[in-house]
Amino acid sequence: MWQDARPIYLQIRDLIVAGIIDGRYAAGDPLPSVRALAADREVNPLTVSKAYQELQNAGLVAARRGLGLFVEKGARDKLIASEREAFLREDWPRIRRHIDRLGIASADLFADA
Repeated sequence: MWQDARPIYLQIRDLIVAGIIDGRYAAGDPLPSVRALAADREVNPLTVSKAYQELQNAGLVAARRGLGLFVEKGARDKLIASEREAFLREDWPRIRRHIDRLGIASADLFADA
């Protein structure tokens, strides 16, 4: 399940980010507790804590004393903008080179769509 090339805490962060973007976690919704997510994903709770800290540092979630972490208002829009920018800057050039290398026409990319 986990990719060796990327730290697990970043992969957990990405799971939560995808959940926010996909609407599984809306503004105001609580995130799973550190212990619950660690048990579910079979990882150390410190790994989940580190992922959650990344989300807090980015202003996407906030802690409520005694209640846990909650998705901040505007987190989804902020994530869509940043993930789109990262895709265009980092992923797309690599994908485009691969498409060109294989000689795939743009019509072929959308043939089944």
